This record gives sequence, structure tokens and C-alpha cells, in this order.
Amino acid sequence: MATEHTAGFEPADRLAQDRESVRRRFWIKLKRVVAQLPFAEDLLAAYYCAFDKQTPRHVQAALLGAIAYFILPFDFIPDMLPVLGFTDDAAVLATAIRLVSTHITPDHRDAARAALKRVSNGEPGE
Repeated sequence: MATEHTAGFEPADRLAQDRESVRRRFWIKLKRVVAQLPFAEDLLAAYYCAFDKQTPRHVQAALLGAIAYFILPFDFIPDMLPVLGFTDDAAVLATAIRLVSTHITPDHRDAARAALKRVSNGEPGE
């Protein structure tokens, strides 16, 4: 009998399949924690790449999985812990970005910087 070994990413995989839920929940969480995220610009660039119609599906899937992991209310290291809380989110995102970095364009980065400014000023995200 074969057993399946997993790393606890199943909820993120399921969430990533519901693009609208990811989109909505992403902005809610980002607004709440943006001041604590040293990787906010990379996260936003990944978000814009994931929702870009020109981005290949396999790249969208990888980035949506990483973004879904970020927005889940539970993960390996709870986000409310000072300093350590977002390290697992950052690791998952960094891995996804490293795998698909050639697809994150200067336009995605520009959109990320603009959105980060808006969110930091308390304006709507999208």
C-alpha cells in the first residue's frame, strides 16, 4: 500500500483553484499586514504576474499557490509571531518567484510599486 507524503500545502492548492477568492482575500490580508512585510513588493509583483492573461498557465498556477499560502489563516509559522511570522510565507513565495522569475516583467514590478504606494496610503488595492 502506497502512502502519500505531503508538506501541508493542500489547503493552499485548493484555494489557488478559486482565483476570485484568492484575489479578494489577498487584498484583505495585504492591507492588514503590509507594514510588516519586507517582501511586499515581490508579493505584489507575483500577484500581478499570476493574474496577467499573458502569463503561461503553469506560471500562474505556481504563483497562485504561493499567494494562496500567504493568505491562508494558518500555516507552519503563525503570522502573528513577531519577526518569524512571515518567514514561511516568504520562503514559499521566494521559491515560486525563483522558479518563474523570467515571467515577472518590469510592468508587473511597476504595478506592484504603484499598488504598494496606494495600500500604504490606505487607498483601495486594486
